[in-house]
Amino acid sequence: MPHESVIETAYTIAATAKGGREGTVRSEDGVVDLPLGKPGSTANPKANPETLFASGYAACFSGALAAKARLRGIDVSESTVTATVTFGKTDSGFGLAVDLVAKVPGVDAETAQSLADEAHQGCPYSKATRGNIDVTVTGEPA
Repeated sequence: MPHESVIETAYTIAATAKGGREGTVRSEDGVVDLPLGKPGSTANPKANPETLFASGYAACFSGALAAKARLRGIDVSESTVTATVTFGKTDSGFGLAVDLVAKVPGVDAETAQSLADEAHQGCPYSKATRGNIDVTVTGEPA
């Protein structure tokens, strides 16, 4: 499947990591400036690449859900999106999988699922991962 190219820039940001999973990451504007740690540490938990990916995907998908709902005249301002990112071994090394759950108040199960499916088609993170990692999408009434 051919990729889409950005033809008009809406926003650009850079972030720099140093030291890998136990180093630091900082965005050029300083909004993100975090020490990183290995996943699963309970003594002194820190962000890790999967934490950041889950946060970004959930936020992006929530925005796509709102855009699709707006076209249908549905208020999803109280909806939530949870992105659960799994990191683990694959046949060729390590990889990711994502489970997205959109909880949409005030709609039935069929509408919640169709909104989630539509959001998945338009979300830039979904487009970037499509065909590369397993992503499941569930829409539920809240």
